[in-house]
Amino acid sequence: MSSGKILTLDEVAEFRDQLRREGRKVVATNGCFDLLHVGHLRYLTEARAFGDFLWLGLNGDASVHELKGAGRPLVPEADRAELLAAWRIVDAVTIFPEVRATAFLKAVQPDVYVKGGDYTPESLNPEEGAALKACGARIEIVHLVPGKSTTNLVKKMAG
Repeated sequence: MSSGKILTLDEVAEFRDQLRREGRKVVATNGCFDLLHVGHLRYLTEARAFGDFLWLGLNGDASVHELKGAGRPLVPEADRAELLAAWRIVDAVTIFPEVRATAFLKAVQPDVYVKGGDYTPESLNPEEGAALKACGARIEIVHLVPGKSTTNLVKKMAG
């Protein structure tokens, strides 16, 4: 199985079944990943260490706009997916259109779900939490890299 696959939500179930047959431990995470930076790389590297297959759910353009506001995303979803899939630590990328990752999580059924340190297991969206509970996923919270964010980069560029 090669790394760096971009899969649609419709392709997820069959691919996930293959990973189960291979005995792979799937780690999932999700986010906007608009303007990639070293904080993203460190976060994904830490997430990947919880298993042997990292599946990234990527917020589509409409949901990034809804979450981040006017002028976002800066980078279109197809470009963000291609860039992330090219990183050797990312095994698969799936774009999802909703603000919440519930449909992505139900499809991927990860063994481990990773979120950044701005979350706690209790603060996760209830529907996302229910999807994770249904598949028995363990939730891991990893540290954020202080000062490394797309929002900070945008502010810096605006001068």
